[in-house]
Amino acid sequence: MTRPRLPILAAGGAVILAGTLGVALLLTNTGAACAAPPPTSAQNGKATFYDLGPGGTGNCSFPKSPADGLFVALGPDQYAKGAACGMYLDVTGPKGKVRVKVTDQCPECATGHLDLSRTAFRKIGAEVSGIIPITYKTVVNPVVPGPMTVTVKNGSSQWWLAVLIDNHGNQLKTVTVNGKATHREDYNYWIVDGGAGPGPFTIKVTNVQGWSATLSNIRLAAGTTQTTAVRFPGSAVVKKKAKAPAVAKKAPKPEATTAAPVIAVATDEPTSAAIAAGDAQPPAGPIANPTGPDVDLAAAAGCG
Repeated sequence: MTRPRLPILAAGGAVILAGTLGVALLLTNTGAACAAPPPTSAQNGKATFYDLGPGGTGNCSFPKSPADGLFVALGPDQYAKGAACGMYLDVTGPKGKVRVKVTDQCPECATGHLDLSRTAFRKIGAEVSGIIPITYKTVVNPVVPGPMTVTVKNGSSQWWLAVLIDNHGNQLKTVTVNGKATHREDYNYWIVDGGAGPGPFTIKVTNVQGWSATLSNIRLAAGTTQTTAVRFPGSAVVKKKAKAPAVAKKAPKPEATTAAPVIAVATDEPTSAAIAAGDAQPPAGPIANPTGPDVDLAAAAGCG
């Protein structure tokens, strides 16, 4: 299920990632590192960049890449068999900070090595550098582009069903379909091996922050992406404040003269203007109560 990846060349023509391949394999083979998405506390690391092949969207199987071109591939330990898919990371480099969505796996990357999209890399470092030092962390309750979507995998039927959830922001913990448990494959689909009937389906999703949401009336339409009206908390889009209209200046007072007294002239011009402020939109759809503070992502992945 790995999507095509194009190698990126550093200055001088050497493949950037080749030097780290042995380290990545050693880390994987020893089993010393626990597979878990990046934590919410800042970590030190390094970043390279890459381009997806034609039509590729990454190992997470999302129907399309982020419209802003800001995404990242993680090494096997932090990709965590697909658990990191759909999460967002804040990455800080020499030139500033960028927020990226996890959409892909970088098989040759060790823990702490992030392979950014070229667009994301350019925002925080010089492309000619090829590799830059960074700090990075998982974003809790990130703003997402829209409500959650459900993609039904090609080949799904009433006897075998696979669904992909997008625009969830936080790491997903469980997905059930018509009350039946699912398991997640490393290409980010949640599978009901025995199927869940002909549909329509009610899909309940929970995340590691303790929130749950119900996605109703999902059709058994293989190969299609269905948009719901449901968002997790933190995903509401904040409206920009409206600009205040220009304030008209009062007419200047006439100069005083010795020939006649100064007469103050009344004017109908406004002296001030109201400012329209926008508020954050409330999350749409059914949302359960949170269970408490932020959780340890490593513990949630069974690493604690």
